[in-house]
Amino acid sequence: MRRIAITFAATVSVVVLLFSYRTSTDSTPVAVGRPLGTGTQPTRTTSPATPAQTGGGGTFTGSAADTRYGPVQVQITVAGGKITDAQAVQYPQESGRDVRINSAAVPELNQETLQAQSAQIDTVSGATYTSEGYQQSLQSAIDAAHG
Repeated sequence: MRRIAITFAATVSVVVLLFSYRTSTDSTPVAVGRPLGTGTQPTRTTSPATPAQTGGGGTFTGSAADTRYGPVQVQITVAGGKITDAQAVQYPQESGRDVRINSAAVPELNQETLQAQSAQIDTVSGATYTSEGYQQSLQSAIDAAHG
């Protein structure tokens, strides 16, 4: 009877762990750091007209998104209503591990942005927090570009 109880408890524990496991492809947003909207405000470094109205463009910086390892902030360049460049201007670099992870993840996120032309980009495996912060700041920059 004791062996059955232990086996049952172990099975329940494994099932609970499996249901609570989050994969990097999970698209459900997770609150990391402070809530959205409490970072720095998006900045615009162009004329007041929006790219969608004029077909023009400019450079737009999203608000900094706080993550577990530090803030992430993205700047985009828009020309002809399309994102022509995306750069993370701020991201975690405090430790050697941060540098190693983000030196691979940030260029991938930049390229992903150019391909997707939106903030609906894939999370980089091993850089989940940076990816989520990048997406939040990227959306903020896109919102600023649209007026």
